[in-house]
Amino acid sequence: MSINTPGNIFSCNPQILVKENPKERGFSFYEFNGGTALAIAINDYAVIAADTRLSSGYSILTRDSSKLHELTSNCILGSAGCKTDIDQLRSVLDINMKSYRHNHRKSMSTPSIAQLLSNTLYYKRFQPYYAFNVLAGIDEHGLGAIYHYDAIGSFEKTNVTASGSGSSVLMPLLDSVISQKNREMKDSKSMEAEEVVEIVKDLFVTATERDIYTGDCVEIVVIRKNGNIKKKFSLKTD
Repeated sequence: MSINTPGNIFSCNPQILVKENPKERGFSFYEFNGGTALAIAINDYAVIAADTRLSSGYSILTRDSSKLHELTSNCILGSAGCKTDIDQLRSVLDINMKSYRHNHRKSMSTPSIAQLLSNTLYYKRFQPYYAFNVLAGIDEHGLGAIYHYDAIGSFEKTNVTASGSGSSVLMPLLDSVISQKNREMKDSKSMEAEEVVEIVKDLFVTATERDIYTGDCVEIVVIRKNGNIKKKFSLKTD
């Protein structure tokens, strides 16, 4: 004789104890901490921007975590994804670039950094960095250059890009307003940096309304050959 109870089956014989079936426990060392980054290249400058909210699920861990990382004076990396993986990726890049400066007595060019980042991500392809990156800078011809990456290093050079939790909101707007793929307006190549910065602010306001992982503040950097201009703009905090 035995007694059935929810989840367990016990025999009346004290010598026999039949336990419930084993349960599978899942574990992942990846955590998506949210965030959105975008980049725009026009003529002799590039603009890169990212919000500062760091989340875990429905919890906000901090409202002031920068997703932008300066690699050289003319090249900045923007990353969204798992915070610990992003920090490790930044460390690896900084070490490689410091070694390059010691060996060659000069900073690495933006196209070279783009290839270095791709190689670094691909090297970890079997246990990839959970980081989705955009790279912005000035190339060897003095023109703005931006690159979009997936988690294992595949990349492309483009004129607009976005990554992270709000990218699905931002990309259609970038295609319309900057790339002008579906409407006619003044040539984007004639846009001044100040105008693009205002557009970026509006884009992040829109992303904040649609994505809970984007918010609090947006950092915007205008990259030029003769120096960078950094700005901050407050977003919604709820």
